[in-house]
Amino acid sequence: MIDNLVLGLTHGLLLLTAWRLFNSDALDDDSADGKPPAPKRGWNRPRA
Repeated sequence: MIDNLVLGLTHGLLLLTAWRLFNSDALDDDSADGKPPAPKRGWNRPRA
């Protein structure tokens, strides 16, 4: 019984997350120019 409850709960949460993602306005944002972001400055920057 508890296994079915947990399985149903986790799948329900995954469906809710997917539903919210697919209905998000962020997926329809065509304003991006396709360029990668500028490299970060600081200690974590890889050396060339």
